[in-house]
Amino acid sequence: MNDMALKAVIGAGLFLLVAIVRAATPNRLVRRKLQLTLLLLMGYLGVVAALSWYPFGSELAARVASIGQLVLALAVINLVVVTAINPLRVDRVPERFPTIVQDTLIIVLFVMVATGVMGEKFLTTSAVGAVVVGFALQDTLGNMFSGLAIQVEKPFRVGHWVTVGNFEGRVTEVTWRATKLRTKSGNHVILPNAFIGKEAIVNYSEPEAPTRLDVVVGVSYDVPPDQVKAALREAVANAPLVLNNPEPDFLVDDFAASSVTYRVRFWIGDFARDTAARDQVRSAIYYSLKRHRFEIPYPMQIEYARNETPERPADRLARADAVLHSADLFAPLPDDHRMDLAGRSIEQTFGAGEAIVRQGDSGSSLFVVARGRARVIDASGRELATFTRGGYFGEMSLLTGQPRSASVLAAEECQVLELTADALREAALANPDVLRRVGTVVAERRADLERHQAESAAERLGLEESKHSFFARVQEFLGLPGLFKA
Repeated sequence: MNDMALKAVIGAGLFLLVAIVRAATPNRLVRRKLQLTLLLLMGYLGVVAALSWYPFGSELAARVASIGQLVLALAVINLVVVTAINPLRVDRVPERFPTIVQDTLIIVLFVMVATGVMGEKFLTTSAVGAVVVGFALQDTLGNMFSGLAIQVEKPFRVGHWVTVGNFEGRVTEVTWRATKLRTKSGNHVILPNAFIGKEAIVNYSEPEAPTRLDVVVGVSYDVPPDQVKAALREAVANAPLVLNNPEPDFLVDDFAASSVTYRVRFWIGDFARDTAARDQVRSAIYYSLKRHRFEIPYPMQIEYARNETPERPADRLARADAVLHSADLFAPLPDDHRMDLAGRSIEQTFGAGEAIVRQGDSGSSLFVVARGRARVIDASGRELATFTRGGYFGEMSLLTGQPRSASVLAAEECQVLELTADALREAALANPDVLRRVGTVVAERRADLERHQAESAAERLGLEESKHSFFARVQEFLGLPGLFKA
C-alpha cells in the first residue's frame, strides 16, 4: 500500500469513527463541534485525492500536502479536545470548560502543531497575519479576550441575576463576543464582553441565592417604635415570598417631617420576583397598621391664602398725575388735561443697568421718571446727563417719531411713566390745547439747545421759523392736520 492510500485509509477511518460518536452522543455541543471535524476530514480526503490523481509540480505538491496535514491536525485536535473534556452521555457543558475555553484550547494546540509542521514559514506568515488581523479586529479581539476572562474568573454564570452598569437581567448565554441578559420585562440585552470587562458587576445569585430587599413606610409620631415594629413583624410574616431565614429586621430610619420612617429589610430566594415580594410586603404592612389603628400620615403641606387688596384706579391715577405734575413739561397743563394724560400713561419698571431706550432705535413714546435714577449715555459710553423724579426723555420721538438720539439706562431700579404717541393723539383729539402746550415747550427746549450749540445771531433769529417747521412735522407724524393753524 503506497503512502497516498495509507493517508486515505486513515482519513476514512477517522471520518467513520467521528460519525459514529456524533450519532451516539446526546450532547448537543459535542455533536455541533464534531460536525466541524467531519467537514475537515472531508477536506483532508479531498486533498489526498487531488495529490493522487493530479500531476502537481514538486513545490506545489509539497504546499498542498502541508495544507492537508494542517487540516488533518485541526480535525484531530478538535476531536480529542471535544471528546476528552465534554461528557458524551449527558447533554451539558462542563462548568470549568465552557465553550469559549474549549475553543481557545483548540486554537492554541493547533498553532503549536502548525508551527512544528510548517516551521519558520508558518511563524513568519502567522506573525504578519497577526499584526494585520490585530489592527482590523481590535474590537472583536477585545470582546474575545474579555469573554475569555469572564469564563476564567466567573463573576457570573448562566442563570445568575446580575446588574452590569445600568443593565439588569438573568444571564442566558456567554459567547466569544457578547453576554446576553434577559430582563424582567422579557427583553434580551446583548452586552459586548469588552463593555462588561470595564463595568462594575453586581451578582444577586452569589455567594448565596437569597437577596435582601427593603421597604420604607412612615407611621405617626404618636405610636411608640416597639409597637410599630411588632406590627411590621406581623405584616412580613404574611408575605409568602419572604424567607424566614435569614430573619427580617425593622429599623427606625428617619424622623421625617410628618412621620417616623421605618425601614423593613427582608430576604427572598429568587431575585426575579423582587417586585412581587415588595408588593406583598407593602400590602401586608398596610393592612397590619390598619388593624392596629396606627396612622400612616398623609404628606403635610400648609397653604397660606394671599389676601391682596387690588389697587384702586383712583389711587393709581393720582400717583401718575403727581409724577406728571413734577415734570416741567406737563406742570403748566390744566389739572383736567394733565389727569387725562395720566390716565393714558403706562407704568414700567427697569432693573439696574437695563436699557430704557437705545440710541438709534425707532421710538414713538416719552418717559417720565417716577422713582430712581436714569443715565443718558452716548455712543462712546460717556454719561451726558442724569434724570431723577420728574425728569423726562424721548419727547422728540413722541412727537415726530425720530430715532433715539442717545441711550438711557437705569442707574438703579427705576420706575417710569410711558406716554405713547397713540395716547397723546387721543388726548389731543379730546383736548387740542394739550398737544399745543406740550409741543410749544418741546419746540422751545429744542431751539434753546440749538441756540447754545450754534451761538450765532442768525440761529437766534430763526426761532419762530424753527417752531413752525417743528409743528409741521408733529402734525404729519400724529396725523392731526390743521391742529396748529392760526
